Amino acid sequence: MATAIGYIRVSTEGQAVDGVSLDAQRAKIEAWCELNDYSITAVHVDAGISGKSADNRPGLQAALQDCRKGSALVVYSLSRLARSTKDTIEISERLAKSGADLVSLSEKIDTTTAAGKMVFRMLAVLAEFERDQISERTTTAMQFKKAQGERVGAVPYGYDLSADGVNLTANPVEQGVIVQARELHSGGMSLRKIATELQRRGFNARNGGAFQSEQVRRMVA
Repeated sequence: MATAIGYIRVSTEGQAVDGVSLDAQRAKIEAWCELNDYSITAVHVDAGISGKSADNRPGLQAALQDCRKGSALVVYSLSRLARSTKDTIEISERLAKSGADLVSLSEKIDTTTAAGKMVFRMLAVLAEFERDQISERTTTAMQFKKAQGERVGAVPYGYDLSADGVNLTANPVEQGVIVQARELHSGGMSLRKIATELQRRGFNARNGGAFQSEQVRRMVA
C-alpha cells in the first residue's frame, strides 16, 4: 500500500475566510487516503501560523522531511500549503527530488502525471495574482481616502476625528508642534534631538510621554 503524509494548517485569517478547521482538513485527507488505498504515516499540523512563508512553519518542514520516494504529501488545498508562487514551486521541487508526489484535494491536483504538474504550477501563479490584485485595490482605496481627508487607521498626530467618525480636522495646538518640528529639522537637527527639544519646550506625545524618533519622522515627512 502507498503511503501518505498529511499536512494541515489554520491561521486566524484562514479560519475567518474559509472556515475549514483542522479537524475538517484531517477528515478530508483521511477520507481520500482510504478511498485511494493510501496508508497515512503522519499528519503534521501548523495551528495559528500564517502561510506567508514556508520557513516559519515547523509542521510543514516536518511533513516535507517525512516524504520519501513513492509517498505523497496530501493537503486540503494549495492555500493551506503555501501563500506565494515561490514557496509553492520550491515545495514542489523539493518533493520531486525526494521522489514524492503532491495531492491537493480542493484543486484535484495529483503530480504523478505531467498534466497534474502543469495545472499545479498554473494554479499557484493564478492564486498569487489574485492576492496581488486584492492588495493593490486595498492600497488604492486607502490612498483615495487619505487624499479626501478621511481617516485611514489611527488618527494621525496633528488632527482630530470629526463628529461624523470619518473625516479629520486639524488640531491647532498639535499643528503648531509640527511646524516647530519641521523648522528644527530644516535646521539640520536629528530626529532624536528634535524629540528632546520638543520635550524641553513643554510638548509631549498624546500618551503624555516624550516623542519618539519615529513620531518625529512622521511629523517632518
